[in-house]
Amino acid sequence: MITTLRITGMSCNNCVRHVDKALRAIGGVSQVEVNLADQTAKVSHDDTASVPAMIAAVESAGYEAAV
Repeated sequence: MITTLRITGMSCNNCVRHVDKALRAIGGVSQVEVNLADQTAKVSHDDTASVPAMIAAVESAGYEAAV
């Protein structure tokens, strides 16, 4: 399945790397595409990766996230 998150607070490619790394660290996530221009992250994952875990990971990296 694919979940698209709206990410708030990204301003550079370093931000993109932080969000990407945080999301890839979640078990069950297979692919992450972070788009700075759209302020989104498309996350391919299985049922073991929950949306609340994704949001928490992004927030722990210092950004805000919502579905």
